[in-house]
Amino acid sequence: MINLDEQLKDVRTVAIAGHVRPDGDAFGSCMGMYLFLRTYYPQIDAHVYLEGNFSDAFRFVAHTDEIITSYPEIEPVDLFISLDVSALDRFGSALPYFNAARRTLVIDHHISNPLFGAVNEVQPDSSSTSELVTLLIGKDRLTKEIAEPLYLGVINDSGVFRYSCTSSRTMEIAGWLMDTGIDFSKICDVAFYQKTYAQTHVIGKALSESMLMLDGKVIFSVIHQKEMDFYGVGPQDLSPISSMLKETKGVEVAIFLYESGIRQFKVSMRSNGKVDVAKIAQFFQGGGHVSAAGCTMNGGVHDVVNNVVAKVAEQLHILSEGTEETVS
Repeated sequence: MINLDEQLKDVRTVAIAGHVRPDGDAFGSCMGMYLFLRTYYPQIDAHVYLEGNFSDAFRFVAHTDEIITSYPEIEPVDLFISLDVSALDRFGSALPYFNAARRTLVIDHHISNPLFGAVNEVQPDSSSTSELVTLLIGKDRLTKEIAEPLYLGVINDSGVFRYSCTSSRTMEIAGWLMDTGIDFSKICDVAFYQKTYAQTHVIGKALSESMLMLDGKVIFSVIHQKEMDFYGVGPQDLSPISSMLKETKGVEVAIFLYESGIRQFKVSMRSNGKVDVAKIAQFFQGGGHVSAAGCTMNGGVHDVVNNVVAKVAEQLHILSEGTEETVS
């Protein structure tokens, strides 16, 4: 494992960025790293760059108001730290700053990561990038302020320790974070379980209008832009849906789509273990983990769903003739 202090030696300027549409792990790992630098390396001029559509539920974290969301022109930094970004095209507007940096450090846990940094700390077996950042910081340097976003990141990607990516190391690190005095129960409630009234309505619609395929082994649902507009929600409000669909009894894979453009959909997939959805996402130029992955696909809803389900069927060894269903 890399030595974080060695990476920061003689560094004067740092840019920290996560992936587009930041979830709890991208947000948590970025803010955990930022607060660490703020505390232990005050001489470093550090900034966090995240798109502004992260959940309002994350704003309990200290100094969230210092996140830069509009990406003004900046001078090339000494070190660009990429956190929870699986590929270059996942940076969005932050990519030019990565390319301009004098040195780049990539910290990630996506199995699809091609190691695009000058220095890479990529551990696919880790529950989250926040787990890796906690390890790099070290138990003795954790403070309550630093621990709050890191705990948020760990519970986000481990599903509050329910997903298969949770290991004994994950639980040990969660203990380190809890020992700082964080209100871990409140963080779980506010950042993972609590939902707005609008979210409750749109999630209810997605669940009630879901459809089973492949003899109940696949469940899928879709939300269109007009429905997002009607309920007053954005993509960040839809993140719980795919995991909730996956909890349907007998389902191996949950597929959730939301409209992101004209005949374009963001595809989120969750697996209960038998299907490697990362392979499916990669086939469609996406990425992710064995049990959670996503991609962007063009076409109508029926085309997108049928193409994804065909790849699920291949892994489940279901013969296409006679047993494979299609959305019509």
